[in-house]
Amino acid sequence: MQPRHIALALTLAVFWGFNFVVIEVALADVPPLLLAAARFLLAGAPCLLLPRPRMPWRALLAVAMTLYVGQFAFLFQAMAVGMPAGLASIALQVQAFITILFAALAIGEWPNRRQTAGGVVALAGLVLIAMTVGADGVTAVGFALLLGAACCWAAGNVMLRKIGKVDLLALVSWASLLAAGPLFLLSLGIEGPARIAAAVTHPTWLAAGAVVYIAFISTTFGYGAWGYLMRIYPAAVAAPFSLLVPVFGTVSAALVLGETFGPVRLAGMALILAGLAVVAVPLGRLRPWRRPPS
Repeated sequence: MQPRHIALALTLAVFWGFNFVVIEVALADVPPLLLAAARFLLAGAPCLLLPRPRMPWRALLAVAMTLYVGQFAFLFQAMAVGMPAGLASIALQVQAFITILFAALAIGEWPNRRQTAGGVVALAGLVLIAMTVGADGVTAVGFALLLGAACCWAAGNVMLRKIGKVDLLALVSWASLLAAGPLFLLSLGIEGPARIAAAVTHPTWLAAGAVVYIAFISTTFGYGAWGYLMRIYPAAVAAPFSLLVPVFGTVSAALVLGETFGPVRLAGMALILAGLAVVAVPLGRLRPWRRPPS
């Protein structure tokens, strides 16, 4: 990967890691499905000024239903019924490996040995981090919903690889607008008019700020950058960068929510960084003493 693309992937991981803290703060005042609907309604606002991306409606709808509706209907509900922010930021990253599996099965994009080795190292780090998270507050329903979110994210990643060159800001905006309606209908049917009315008529500044962050930083910028990386690099190269999200999510949770972590979690972070280095850094840069053939 080029250095500027590595820097973009790292910036995205920071924003997405902190996003789990923001979501937990917002869920204190806003029902989960309504929060997801509000997120994508705001993120879809730029489509009023942008033409629809040059892609079939069915492809645009498929991205919206998997990457947005499916992923966040499952994720926000999971965090509401039994998946704390720290654990959610860790467990959701199983999508990186599901993405590689889906890409291999759907478009024949099989990982090479180096990519596989890096993935195994990073997975070991992810397991170490997961082992440090307490089981308190975690439910079987929450875990199952989170797994559904990971599968939807992975499916959306593969669809982004198949789309080709499109205006990414237009894609994110139009897909967000398409996602807002189904999510609001789900909120109306599951959470009910009373809960929706209470959240809308008595908003807090903290919840409003959280929705703005989730909509524009995590969605408009985040998925624009993620779609760009997924479009120009194979899934086995780009997807593992999402494994840094739990690293930054853990740090954010420690600073904002008071979560603590020890040497095992730090070792897990180091393994994730090592795995990403194996996948993303050219071998020539890892062995600078080797001269190119004359």
